[in-house]
Order: sequence, then C-alpha cells, then structure tokens
Amino acid sequence: MDFTASSASLLNIKADSLILATGSQLQNSAAELDKSLDGAISSLVKAGDFSGKAGQSLVIHIPGASGKRIILVGTDGATTAQQQIKVIEAGASALLKTASTKAVWAGEGLSDDAEWEASIVARSVQTASYKYDSGKKAKPQKLKSVTYWASSKAGANAAKKGLAYGVSVGNGMNTARQLGNLPANICTPTYLANQAKALAKGQGKVTTTVLTEAEMKKLKMGSLLSVSAGSDQPAKLIVIKYQGTKASVAPVVLVGKAVTFDTGGISLKPGGGMDEMKYDMCGGASVMGVMNALIENQLPVNVVGIIPATENMPNGQATKPGDVVTSMSGQTIEILNTDAEGRLILCDALTYAGRFKPDTVIDIATLTGAVIGALGKVTAGLLSNDDELAEALLASGTKSGDRAWRMPLWEEYDELLKSNFADMANIGGPQAGTITAACFLARFTLKYKWAHLDVAGTAWVSGAQKGATGRPVPILMEYIRSKAS
Repeated sequence: MDFTASSASLLNIKADSLILATGSQLQNSAAELDKSLDGAISSLVKAGDFSGKAGQSLVIHIPGASGKRIILVGTDGATTAQQQIKVIEAGASALLKTASTKAVWAGEGLSDDAEWEASIVARSVQTASYKYDSGKKAKPQKLKSVTYWASSKAGANAAKKGLAYGVSVGNGMNTARQLGNLPANICTPTYLANQAKALAKGQGKVTTTVLTEAEMKKLKMGSLLSVSAGSDQPAKLIVIKYQGTKASVAPVVLVGKAVTFDTGGISLKPGGGMDEMKYDMCGGASVMGVMNALIENQLPVNVVGIIPATENMPNGQATKPGDVVTSMSGQTIEILNTDAEGRLILCDALTYAGRFKPDTVIDIATLTGAVIGALGKVTAGLLSNDDELAEALLASGTKSGDRAWRMPLWEEYDELLKSNFADMANIGGPQAGTITAACFLARFTLKYKWAHLDVAGTAWVSGAQKGATGRPVPILMEYIRSKAS
C-alpha cells in the first residue's frame, strides 16, 4: 500500500474516498466541502444521522459521482492523544470496510501535529488491513493508496516523515500479530529462530545469532534450560543486533519472553482456554516486530533483541515443583511452581544482556495473570529500577497510544521471594503476583537500567475477535525513536 502526502487542492486529488474528521460544527475544509455539496453534510448533522461524537463514522455517497464517497469521522470530545488515536482508528476501520482503492485523509480538525497525526493514520490503516496468513491464497487488498492531505506545504512535508514512521510501526505490529497468531505446532522455538535469521538476510545493519541448548549449557543457563527440559522441542536463545549508528553508542536491549506454548509444565494449567497459551510468546514476537520496523525505518540507533524461546511441557524429564536450579548469574532458584516459567527463562536472558554493555534494558513478557486483575486489558504493567527510564516509557506510551502504568518495586515485596533451600523462590505467594515477578527479575538487573513490561493483558484479545494485538511495538518504537542520535 502506498502512502503519500500532499497540500494540493483537496478536491483536486484523485481518489474514490475522502476521510473527513469533523465535529458537529463544520469548519474550514468541512464547511467548504459541505457548501460544494449543497449542504449534504450539514443536513445529516441536523437530521441526527451524524452527531460528530468522537469515533462515530458515517459513509456518504456523493450524488452524481459513481463509486465516490465521503467518510465522516466524529471528533467532538477528542482532546487527548488517546482519544484522537481512537478517532483515527475508527476512520481507518470504516475505510477498510468500503470498496475504496484510493483514499484521501484530510488532515484537519483533529491535531495540530501533522507528523504525529499522519503516523497514526498510516499505522492504523496498516493494522486495520491485517489478515491472518494461513498459507492459503487470500484475496488481494482493495485499498492501494492513501494520501494524507495537509493545508500547507510544511504540513505535507512533516506528514511524509510521519507516514514513513507509521507504516513501519504498523508493519512491525502486523509481524508480531502474525507470529502470535500462528499455532504452536508451527511456531516452535526453531521456527522463531529461522524467522529471525530470515529477518536479517540481506540486511547490512542486522545480524542474527541463535544459541543452541548445548551452547546455553556451556553458559550455565540452568534456569532457562529447566523450562525446556520437559519438551521435545529444543530451546533457542535468539540474538538480533540492529546497528543503525556507530558501534560506540550503547544499545537499547530488548528481551522478549517466547514460550511458544505453555501448559504450565508439571503445575498443569486448567484445560479451558489453554489454546490461548500459544500467545505466551508475544513478548518475543514484539521484539521481532520492533526489529522489522527498525529495518523499514532505518532509525539511527543501536538495538539488540534477545528472545529466549522454549515450550513448557510436562514429561518424564520435566522440572518438578521443589527442584532447585542454578541460573547463569550463579544465583539458585527453588521452583515452587513450574507455571511461573517466564521469569525462569528471562532471568538468564537478562544476565546475558549485560555483555552488550547496554544503555537500557527492557524486557517484555506475558508474565502474570495478576496484571490482568490489576489493570484489565487496557494497559501494560510497568516496573523499573530507574525513574528516568520509567518516565520516558510512560511518555512514549502516551504519545503512541500504547500506554503503560507504573507499579511499585519495593523491598517489602522482594522479601516474599525468600526460600529455605535456595537464594530465592520463583513465586512470592498469592498476593501482588505482578510485583513479586518483577522483583524476581530485578535481582538479575543490578548492573544496568532496566524496565519490565508485563503485557499479559494487552498482547492479545479473547472471544470472537481472538488474536494478537501487536502491542507493545508502538511504545517500544516510540521510546527507541527518542534515543535516536
């Protein structure tokens, strides 16, 4: 799909759909367009067919112009970035439901920031057009191009930059969604490793290295390997390096949990809804999505993606509750619950991350059901050992619309991880599960600035619309863009 920007006369741009964001009080281009249509839009407002409420959409077919339409999207009450993003997403959804092939998005009446608005438009159209790739031949996408119209040349130039960024983020989200949606008998640790290698093929700025179980054993990653012990699928530690600037610049390191299927191991999960445990690799999928976006956008940053990938299965070799393992850091762990496995693979990956002398480290994981109890399916949980990093991520979440909420990381919670038989237990009891999980990880991040995103509530949706969301690719990309040199 092609995205362009223009400041030419709005009515002279060739297209079969015009998306017009407007409130109930028509102004500027909306008022001019209404006048040229003999009051067609204002009459719909007066009749109550279009109230202008934020997110409402209405398709108007232009009289005497076969196949041409105006898509009205309400903006009344959309004063925050989050509300404006919802308006844009509603417009993108309405557009994709039509038979449009060429569309114009009138960048007026919503935000004064053309670059930001254009980026969200491109991202929203890309994600709204996503279809799960089952391997079968699918119908081609009807929509071929979107032109973002700005009222000035300066606005159009800013929009061009925003469109390029938004397309890359949208494609990154779709990459993460596709990997998350694949069934676990296809998307194994080996499959993920092969996809990471393919991502780097022909890319001068990207290299991928995959560590085998034998190599992890030499590194003494006893915690990670304790999770893969019950599976016939070998674990992989995937390392993707994106070098967009000089090597002396310390990288941002992303560590993404990728349990390609989680039965809970010996601490077996209930059967109901277990099919959704193919989504337990969405943290790793988001890292792949970010790397895809970086390749497309060519940001001048250095980023390292580390993806510990494994299944969590019960067999005769599986780790048992009460077993004690030694992590790469040398710290010992009493495994009281084998279904708290994500932290066991992350802790060795976080120790490994230290060798890259990182500027910051962010881990992303569908880690705890407790975060859904605390925050629902709206926002990710954020915990960090550095206030500046936490604030930067919160700001990136607000700007991108992919929000996070900070939770405490206090000593009182860390004390709940005490064990009589090891340096720590892998669970802290029934209370504050999201926080004690982060406290566990924090023990392995003492040498660098670190943040943890628990995306168990936001990485996928259930029910009739079941599928991966591509979050938190937007917040991660916004943070990485802020680090660009």
